[in-house]
Amino acid sequence: MTSTAAAVASVRDVSKTFGARKALNGVSVEVGAGEMVALIGPSGSGKSTLLRSITGLQSIDGGKGTITVFGEVVQKDGRVTGRVRTARQKLGMIFQQFNLVGRLSLFSNVMLGALGRIPSWKGVIGVWPSADKRKAMEALHRVGVSEYAAQRANTLSGGQQQRGAIARALVQGAQAILADEPVASLDPVSARKVMELLVELNKRDGLGVIVTLHQVDYAIRYCDRVVALKAGQVVYDGPATGLDTKQLIDIYGPEFEDAFWEAKG
Repeated sequence: MTSTAAAVASVRDVSKTFGARKALNGVSVEVGAGEMVALIGPSGSGKSTLLRSITGLQSIDGGKGTITVFGEVVQKDGRVTGRVRTARQKLGMIFQQFNLVGRLSLFSNVMLGALGRIPSWKGVIGVWPSADKRKAMEALHRVGVSEYAAQRANTLSGGQQQRGAIARALVQGAQAILADEPVASLDPVSARKVMELLVELNKRDGLGVIVTLHQVDYAIRYCDRVVALKAGQVVYDGPATGLDTKQLIDIYGPEFEDAFWEAKG
């Protein structure tokens, strides 16, 4: 495994408690630069909590747990540190509900990825550097939605919006993509296109990718490594090809049949 400084994320002995429930219970995992890793597990297993903790959107319990992102300590002693903003500049975050501003054009949404490089007032009034405008159109073309650049985001399909969110991460200059159930709201055809884009960014551009997935078949098909959580603990961490039916039944229990999206169709 790569060193902590080179890792997209290094999670050490992290716990998170909500009331009486342990969403994470002493989790340790490291994702190296250039890896494509799926986080899987049944509902309530802790996979989304883990991803949100890596980004600093969710604070962890106090104690010895630490989270480091690209060498920056973003969580320690149960608190999000002042280095989280620096770390987030290197992370392109993709959400299940796309997180686009519906009233803005797709182009304007993608341009928001440049906000970390220009004065905020320029972003507010839409004064964008020419180089960033070109980069935005190139990103939209790359993800296959450049023809919708002038269209309001809320008039686009879910798949088009999600590809726009990926284009925004490209404009941001992200070194890694963290995606929380990015295909859960999409039809299977759109879902495959989004997963193929993430694979391309990983293989061609060398971006690290951490993606939470409920669809085990997608995790095995598109990701090299799988980290499975159950009841807040890591129960498998290894190659996607190493998972067999018995292990998946142990992980998912009654949810096993629902974990295979395309097999249901």
